[in-house]
Amino acid sequence: MLATPGALPPEGSDGLFAYEVKQDGQRTMVYLPGDGTVVLRSRSGADITSAYPELLSLARALGSRPAVLDGEIVALDERGRSDFERLQSRMGLSGSPAKAARMAERVPARLMLFDLVHLDGRLITALPYAERRRLLEGLALHGPGWSTPAAIVGHGAEALETTRAAGLEGVVAKRLASPYEPGVRSKAWIKIRHVRTVDVVVGGWVPGHGRLTGLPAAVLVGERRDGALRYAGNVGTGWSDAERANLGRLLGAAEIDHCPFAETPPVAPVRWALPRLVGEVRYATRTRAGRLRQPSWHRLRPDLAPDDLL
Repeated sequence: MLATPGALPPEGSDGLFAYEVKQDGQRTMVYLPGDGTVVLRSRSGADITSAYPELLSLARALGSRPAVLDGEIVALDERGRSDFERLQSRMGLSGSPAKAARMAERVPARLMLFDLVHLDGRLITALPYAERRRLLEGLALHGPGWSTPAAIVGHGAEALETTRAAGLEGVVAKRLASPYEPGVRSKAWIKIRHVRTVDVVVGGWVPGHGRLTGLPAAVLVGERRDGALRYAGNVGTGWSDAERANLGRLLGAAEIDHCPFAETPPVAPVRWALPRLVGEVRYATRTRAGRLRQPSWHRLRPDLAPDDLL
């Protein structure tokens, strides 16, 4: 069951939802047959158990009780926040158990459990979320590499503000009466992300193909730091057709033959532009290197010059 992007439920419906912290990791189904083994499967159904050896002891957490749980594997940063960039070093290691074991020492994974779909041989997907959650919490699954984070009924605005202040990605609102719908992106679960914005300087663009021939498929943006233009990422969404065409005209008129960034970005093919256009970009979070994650174009800022961003 997948969440639909959206906004907080209306104030009058707030008490009909529970709010959980939105994790930033690898969605995982957990199979505990009750025989002392555990199987972890990714969203695609691939067996990823061997990639996370530190989670194998979860097999004994429920003794002989069989269960199937839904959760997310994360890697935490120094402030205890899920950090997808850190987790990427752990993903894809199912075929390399020796490397997975080494990486488990360097970047330990943690399993956040948030739903229960099968318990004691009984399929419970038809039960409402509130009842499944009660059963999940009754299992007391808190161990060295796994936990059941809190779910708060109501108080959605406060929950969202708390995650914003903590630098987290946002919250997921889950309707208390909703059944579990396997494989469905449901409006009963709503993911609400914090929207951050930043003013950036455009230093180049990736030429489009097909219907975008002659237009930018994406723009390369940067930020002024220490007297230089530092590459911050590529932005390829957020425009209307008219905005893309206008940006294409402005960039075509500003084309230069050398890279304006302090370090040449690993992007090709690319055309460089005189770094004079300023735009406002929305983004989710930043990578550890300071790059923008999930950036989207918001608007040109003709009222600003690059020097205004110093």
